[in-house]
Amino acid sequence: MSGFKGLAVPGPTNMPFEVRQAMDVALEDHRAPDFPEFTLPLFADLKKAFMLEKGQVFVFPSSGTGGWESAVANLLSPGDKVLASIFGQFSYLWVDMCQRFGLDVDAIDCEWGTGAPVELYEQKLAADKDHKIKAVLVTQNETATGVTSDVKAVRQVLDSLGHPALLFVDGVSSICSIEFRQEEWGVDVAVSGSQKGFMLPTGLGIVGVSQKALDQRPRNGFPKCFFDFDDMIKTNADGYFPYTPATTLLRGLRASLDMIFDEGLENVWARHHRLAEGCRRAVEAWGLTVCAKEPKWNSDTVSAIVVPEGYNANDVIQTAFRKYDLSLGAGLSKVAGKVYRIGHLGYMNELMVMQSLAGAELAMRDVGIPFQSGAGVGAAVEYYAATEQAPALAAE
Repeated sequence: MSGFKGLAVPGPTNMPFEVRQAMDVALEDHRAPDFPEFTLPLFADLKKAFMLEKGQVFVFPSSGTGGWESAVANLLSPGDKVLASIFGQFSYLWVDMCQRFGLDVDAIDCEWGTGAPVELYEQKLAADKDHKIKAVLVTQNETATGVTSDVKAVRQVLDSLGHPALLFVDGVSSICSIEFRQEEWGVDVAVSGSQKGFMLPTGLGIVGVSQKALDQRPRNGFPKCFFDFDDMIKTNADGYFPYTPATTLLRGLRASLDMIFDEGLENVWARHHRLAEGCRRAVEAWGLTVCAKEPKWNSDTVSAIVVPEGYNANDVIQTAFRKYDLSLGAGLSKVAGKVYRIGHLGYMNELMVMQSLAGAELAMRDVGIPFQSGAGVGAAVEYYAATEQAPALAAE
């Protein structure tokens, strides 16, 4: 099929030409004397992206899952109690990982389409008089259901109770897309990956760790080697890594951060909100709903669109891909076949969102879902035309 393929999944996301170009370089010596001239400023700028003043951001050649494993292995000990909640596939997977590590997990099972239950967290933390809970896990953006949780509110609960538990945040599909202020919000661990807001291929697990969490690392924790913070701290201090880093991806990361800072982090957040709202207006105009149960849960990086009863969302996804060269995100686990997902994060503008909406309309029409053709695209056009245009994605 001629023309560009449409990529509307919530990760991997569209990659800017500038990032591709930055990675189109000859392979280099990662132990060269001048390598720190590149890496040390990169490490410093990663902290700016997380809005982390103290502590350190680690970059592992892995994925977000590897980043979470590094956090668990370095900051917790066998048998530690952690408090978490499950409201989608990815929040479930973090709980599953903790259980595999032998942690004592108190997992609150929530309705899919809702987010982290701040009130229930408060009840359980208030009842924990002996402070047995060592960490609280929050998925800021649940990619499977298009739900964003209030991380700041969870920290406020911890502070109001004087509870010493560390705050762990899954920011894989939120950091560099949705408002996230690690230092200000008192987040001890924030995990992200290269393939979403950072606009890179998959391959980097990026982990921001507070100084408080680093200072409290257990002496008798889990065995670790590849993900050992101590090894990373020692070698990163001089601009190197304890093993061969993904240098090509690091060059792309440099270009990505430059683009993000040229636009401005707060402008990036505002752009994502505006693009997401246009998508939500389209869904409403189709007479459909998103998976998020209330507007307060709406995600600005992915919309999970619920198909009407009697229809299979996988038919929409298959039709969009095979007939129109558009990749839409599939529903996962409990929402498989019930939703399809449109990712609107990373390197994205109004035209790209409307391309996804138009492709979704074509596919839904083909499978017989009733709606007025053009209604969704038209609603997005009206919204974008009536609101301030997003800042440029890159400097001229």
